[in-house]
Amino acid sequence: MAKGNAISLVPIHDELSTQEATNLLNVSCSHLVSLLEKGELPHRKVGAHRRVLVSDVLAYKESLLVKRNTALDELTAASQELGMRD
Repeated sequence: MAKGNAISLVPIHDELSTQEATNLLNVSCSHLVSLLEKGELPHRKVGAHRRVLVSDVLAYKESLLVKRNTALDELTAASQELGMRD
């Protein structure tokens, strides 16, 4: 908001289409389908379409952020142990 970007509020129990979920996660549709098929992201089918809960997509996105930050912390610690600099 501070940067002038638009925001939207969505109830946490709402469902998203696969396209909406890919937009939120910034991944390709094929990658999202792979996540759904592997069970890494829960979903349900409505006819031929898949639906995912907003809460599940946000939880998955948060888990990615935690993993990324953990990996960066480990890399930083390793570089400090090896005496590497910027």
